[in-house]
Amino acid sequence: MSDVFGRKMRAYRKLKHLTQIELAEQLGVSVAIVGSLERGTRMPTPQMVERLTEVLNVTETELFGESDSDLDGLV
Repeated sequence: MSDVFGRKMRAYRKLKHLTQIELAEQLGVSVAIVGSLERGTRMPTPQMVERLTEVLNVTETELFGESDSDLDGLV
């Protein structure tokens, strides 16, 4: 899995001023899972993607873009 998703997830989390712990609590998962998602070593489930888009207030397209150029202007 590309690390683009993880980098975007981390950037959007920081834009919302959420720590990994706070995001994990809102998703109902462990901090280790949030960390592995941000490192790109774990694929999110469809349910987690849905919850991430709600919590971070982004679209799936914004999270799963094809390139790092989408990160320009983010954190």
